[in-house]
Amino acid sequence: MKIGIIKERKTPPDERVPFSPEQCKRLMDQYPNISVVVEPSDVRCFSDADYTNAGIELANDLSDCDVLMGVKEVPKDRLIPSKTYFFFSHTIKEQPYNRQLLQTMLAHNIRMIDYETLTFPHGGRILGFGRYAGIVGAYNGLLAYGQKTGAFNLKPAHLCKDRADLEGELYKAKLPNKYKIVVTGTGRVGQGALEILKKCGIQQVDRHSFLNDYFDEAVFCQLDVDDYYKRDDGASFDMSEFFNNPEGHTSTFIDYAKVANMYIACHYWDSRAPFIFTREDMRNPACNIDLVADISCDIDGPVACTLRPSTIANPLYGYDPLTEKEVSFDDAPIGVMAVDNLPCELPADASTDFGNNLIDKVMPALIGSDFDQIIERATICENGELTKHFSYLSNYVAQTS
Repeated sequence: MKIGIIKERKTPPDERVPFSPEQCKRLMDQYPNISVVVEPSDVRCFSDADYTNAGIELANDLSDCDVLMGVKEVPKDRLIPSKTYFFFSHTIKEQPYNRQLLQTMLAHNIRMIDYETLTFPHGGRILGFGRYAGIVGAYNGLLAYGQKTGAFNLKPAHLCKDRADLEGELYKAKLPNKYKIVVTGTGRVGQGALEILKKCGIQQVDRHSFLNDYFDEAVFCQLDVDDYYKRDDGASFDMSEFFNNPEGHTSTFIDYAKVANMYIACHYWDSRAPFIFTREDMRNPACNIDLVADISCDIDGPVACTLRPSTIANPLYGYDPLTEKEVSFDDAPIGVMAVDNLPCELPADASTDFGNNLIDKVMPALIGSDFDQIIERATICENGELTKHFSYLSNYVAQTS
């Protein structure tokens, strides 16, 4: 099997890669029947020289590769027919802007395996950049506090050489006593955020203490969905019922907003579910939150102050709960950090973390026997047809506009 690492061509350019140079070498050492070649690129976080120094061949023509791997969507005119592709296609939710991409892959007999659809047999995604979204997002929340208060000045994450450099900045991030941070989400994103908060020396407390106790230090609590939603019928919260029927629930997040100073949003949100931190909550005179780091970044959704995604270059803006409009960050009642491509701020670290999981948990199924049907379940299309797992996309691909 010959694997080609393709150049990222989406605009704006993405510096991340599926495998670092060392991981390419590791893959070939571990599987002698595998060869890896890399398409030259001047945008990725590892240089062409990094790959050649690791003994990895560069090739402008990848047409002899069996498997082609990238990160973001491949432009339609760059797709090579009858190949197996791995990348984030952003098609499985019937995104209109990528309909033609999936149509083209079907027309070209491409076998498409989306990283997002790679799952364990018992459920749950295998791959993602969520951990580094949480790491950078929590760091940016602290950066926002420093800028809003003038208490300290952190180097922007994208200007840090790597994660070690970023963590070296955290000694500056001194939060006042009694400062409280609330985090929603317990998945990869939430765990990544916790890594930074703990590295900063902020103590974790349970939700009951967070709501009721006073502390002589900065603290945070992490919430799962049953901590900030309740059933409308008054019955006990049932997690499976919530995920199947979130409409019959109401957010209780205002209880935390009354005592928290900063909110770091790391949750997954279903569009059928009630909003978490609403416009009414933000207008409540008892609402105490004045900084929101919305890592989940659902626009005009569960966190009302997230009006738009911000950018790596300009990550902060403000929200006025009374006018419900964007205002200057420095003068805002609520400051907002809503960068929607946070892992790109530490591309080498994020790529290495991603590649390790790809090698350990996915490549054995691709190269050897797919006993757990990891690859089979993740294949969106093959031989010009949608697979049975993604047949629900048939109407989506049948549309012409």
